[in-house]
Amino acid sequence: MSGGRASRADAPGMASGRDRVRGSRGQPSVRQLRVGETLRQALSAALERGAVRDPDAAGVPITVTEVRMSADLRTATAYVMPLGGDGGDRVLAALRRAAPALRRAMGRAVALKYVPGLRIEIDSSFDRAMRIDRLLDRARGAPGDDG
Repeated sequence: MSGGRASRADAPGMASGRDRVRGSRGQPSVRQLRVGETLRQALSAALERGAVRDPDAAGVPITVTEVRMSADLRTATAYVMPLGGDGGDRVLAALRRAAPALRRAMGRAVALKYVPGLRIEIDSSFDRAMRIDRLLDRARGAPGDDG
């Protein structure tokens, strides 16, 4: 970098070769993780402000557990869970109907060249974690286990 000029990769918010996770195919880049977390916060704030006026989601506290970005940053998949886990299908349908409004709210809150398309899915990681815990508990209590 001669002459004190910054390259495009050195601009704030731009991913450089250093930002990428090296040697890990299929793993998200640091840029994808940063944009995903920023969008997660913006989506959580929009839900907290009541951006979803659908009666199926009214009054239901919703947790946004993660937002995963596609490699080209054009699609965001938000993983959500209603508090307590009850009525997940009903809340998911309401959020999918409200996705355009949520996408606009995210676009107003985050400065990106393109506002990514928004897909919404129920987060099943809690169910998987509980299943693994049950399996581990069962294995610990198995006959012949010394401890």
